[in-house]
Amino acid sequence: MEAGGLPLELWRMILAYLHLPDLGRCSLVCRAWYELILSLDSTRWRQLCLGCTECRHPNWPNQPDVEPESWREAFKQHYLASKTWTKNALDLESSVCFSLFRRRRERRTLSVGPGHEFDSLGSALAMASLYDRIVLFPGVYEEQGEIILKVPVEIVGQGKLGEVALLASIDQHCSTTRLCNLVFMPAWFSPIMYKTTSGHVQFDNCNFENGHIQVHGPGTCQVKFCTFKNTHIFLHNVPLCVLENCEFVGSENNSVTVEGHPSADKNWAYKYLLGLIKSSPTFLPTEDSDFLMSLDLESRDQAWSPKTCDIVIEGSQSPTSPASSSPKPGSKAGSQEAEVGSDGERVAQTPDSSDGGLSPSGEDEDEDQLMYRLSYQVQGPRPVLGGSFLGPPLPGASIQLPSCLVLNSLQQELQKDKEAMALANSVQGCLIRKCLFRDGKGGVFVCSHGRAKMEGNIFRNLTYAVRCIHNSKIIMLRNDIYRCRASGIFLRLEGGGLIAGNNIYRNAEAGVDIRKKSNPLILCNQIHHGLRSGIVVLGNGKGIIRNNQIFSNKEAGIYILYHGNPVVSGNHIFKGRAAGIAVNENGKGLITENVIRENQWGGVDIRRGGIPVLRSNLICFGYSDGVVVGDEGKGLIEGNTIYANKGCGVWMMSSSLPHVTSNHVSYNGLYGVAVFSQKDGSSELPRGHRAQENFSEDGDAILWETELEKEDDPLRRPITIALVESNSINHNGASGLYVQSSEALHVITNVIHANGDRGITVAQSSQPTRVANNSISCNRQSGVKVEAQCKVELRGNGIYDNRGHGIITKGDSTIVIENDIIGNRGSGLQLLPRSDTKVIKNRIHSFRAYGIAVRGRAKALVQENIIFQGKTNKTIFQQISNNRECVMQNNKFLVFKKKSDTWRLVNPPARPHLETSLRRPSAAHNGQKVTAMATRITARVEGGYHSNRSVFCTIL
Repeated sequence: MEAGGLPLELWRMILAYLHLPDLGRCSLVCRAWYELILSLDSTRWRQLCLGCTECRHPNWPNQPDVEPESWREAFKQHYLASKTWTKNALDLESSVCFSLFRRRRERRTLSVGPGHEFDSLGSALAMASLYDRIVLFPGVYEEQGEIILKVPVEIVGQGKLGEVALLASIDQHCSTTRLCNLVFMPAWFSPIMYKTTSGHVQFDNCNFENGHIQVHGPGTCQVKFCTFKNTHIFLHNVPLCVLENCEFVGSENNSVTVEGHPSADKNWAYKYLLGLIKSSPTFLPTEDSDFLMSLDLESRDQAWSPKTCDIVIEGSQSPTSPASSSPKPGSKAGSQEAEVGSDGERVAQTPDSSDGGLSPSGEDEDEDQLMYRLSYQVQGPRPVLGGSFLGPPLPGASIQLPSCLVLNSLQQELQKDKEAMALANSVQGCLIRKCLFRDGKGGVFVCSHGRAKMEGNIFRNLTYAVRCIHNSKIIMLRNDIYRCRASGIFLRLEGGGLIAGNNIYRNAEAGVDIRKKSNPLILCNQIHHGLRSGIVVLGNGKGIIRNNQIFSNKEAGIYILYHGNPVVSGNHIFKGRAAGIAVNENGKGLITENVIRENQWGGVDIRRGGIPVLRSNLICFGYSDGVVVGDEGKGLIEGNTIYANKGCGVWMMSSSLPHVTSNHVSYNGLYGVAVFSQKDGSSELPRGHRAQENFSEDGDAILWETELEKEDDPLRRPITIALVESNSINHNGASGLYVQSSEALHVITNVIHANGDRGITVAQSSQPTRVANNSISCNRQSGVKVEAQCKVELRGNGIYDNRGHGIITKGDSTIVIENDIIGNRGSGLQLLPRSDTKVIKNRIHSFRAYGIAVRGRAKALVQENIIFQGKTNKTIFQQISNNRECVMQNNKFLVFKKKSDTWRLVNPPARPHLETSLRRPSAAHNGQKVTAMATRITARVEGGYHSNRSVFCTIL
């Protein structure tokens, strides 16, 4: 624009000298002038905003060094807000007789101070009329009695903030009042500095020290750019109150208390405050502003795009690569099990061909040794979560997550959940935004059906940030909560609401603590680097914990105990120093579709009566076991992918009675599934562990039991025997399933494939272990090994292509019935001395060795089996000639007649018959999820793979 030959830059310099009214008139000249006025944002508008004595920097106190997006818009918002108190002003009639000829009375300005019209505030108020302006000049004004405001007035301090101090107790009886640029301190006779019960009060740019402010409904208040030093704001039944850009410092109690349900009786200011809130910039997220963190982040400053869904594998060696999986159970195991060990177990030292679907076709065989082959198909691992989790983890590789496990942005979550969106948009009770709470005891306390909304605040160095109790509701959006001496957010006694998009970190206790039937929605938060757990749910607490990032906490990411019962879904829980999720002390919870990775202890730890539903989670890259079910742990573990953990995939005690079904357990460093029953001292807590006193706010933790709900959960099917059912257990570093138990166990319809040791090892089983309808194939050693004094029933299994024997047993009560034992590198079935075995109605074939080999004084009944010949120079059956305890009855031996002979497994077809017995993982049900915090656990390894404790997860 050029007018009269003047360039645009010169016009901007001229207009920069205009005052606010003149700028407004110039903007009305034409569109070119309007755009020119707008272009003064970083110059004249900035000067006007910062030069106003009634306001401060638009981003004070949280970000005073960050400029607003528009200085003009910030100045406009403050100007409009400063006029709210006059919205109900009535035109004053100049004459009672002539109502048609009314004119507005000019506002008077009354001066108070030495040498001015009035000496005290009280004397000026006595002469004030409606909407007069009272100016206090620099000085200290102490009122000896309570001041009662009977007419609407504006009280303003002259000069800089701090030059006018008012020691008074003010009780507002009028409809509206505004106070600005003052320092309030309590009078000698009362700690209450200001009180209103029905009118509207507005504070701008004031300081309050060592006193109280009370607002009772239907009264309202609007507070902006104020500092509260050891000052308590009490809001009782307030329909609407706005605290904006305020600082609360050094409170000895709560800084803000919101008590009681918002009053249904609203004063005149309610609608204007509501309109002002809706016209101001929103804190609800957009796609561009959403702040989620990358999966491999180390600090909260590394932001990520929500569309990124890769996991980067760190480290130089995968847990199941040849270099790391070569040690077998203990250093002694290698010497005991060479090519043919002292116990007769055979180990083939050949390259891995374990991924093959068909039986080996005579590789490494001599041309002159004829072999007969059976036509059959090996049941391989079932694909889950896409191809990324079917192969071995490669260092530095990226694993793509399926869409169901990718974190959504807060905006996406709110768009999907209309109820949450409505809750986030609602305003009721007290609105606190862009405030700073620091260096005191408490931040905001909401009680007795109170309602409060907090947006964009910072809570730091407090005892706690927010407490919500007694049926109260809070909405927390985009707050920072850190370095609290207790929990950051605490809900109890049926508290609830929405906690979304917050950054909660470095708190001494839990980031969020949920108790006593509280039921919040916790959505899209970052909860990290806590000195204890991320989220704790206990004492019948509930809640929906969804789509959060919970990481780098010192204890469990989510801790559920004392009948806590939340719904935990879609969260990423990673890099914790303890368990990802821990469920103890009768905790419950529905835990679905979470990514739990890179935690120091178990990905999920269930103990002491914990009974969660753990469904469709990805539990991977842990430094210990994937899932730990300790003493008295229970629950349903269904449809999870447990991948590449350095310990076991699932470690459990058979006395705990879990139901482990339809999981994909692969590429873990030790056992796929390990079952123990020997107590490991889990009833003792390590020195200094004060879990119960920390979690019991009101006294002994036993008091929780008096409040527990007795409810039946249809998601939890009671079982009386530990059950491992319909799982795919493959490519683990040691045995696929390791059993050392004194209690009964059922192992049914699993696929146990290509593990680094045996398929199944039963080391101890004084009660019957039933192994039925499993596919056991391509394992590095024997398919099944039964140690001495074990009671095992093997029925309906398909045992194929294992590199050792099909079955090797020392057990004193082993039943092998109706199995297909085909294509194994060693003998099909080897019976060791002092074993007692019944071998009935099996189909047995070995390429290289005997169909059945009886070593020493083994007791056996071999009856009605079909045994196929393998090599031409091997017999079908081998036994010691004088062993009269081995009884052979009605067996059928098939030897080759000519080279072209081919045998097939028909009538019945090849076992196991999985089509009718396998169940797909049930769909995720809506239910209550809980978070849990694990018992303190220490890391140690004892005795290699055959330790009776969970490696890295032994309870002291």
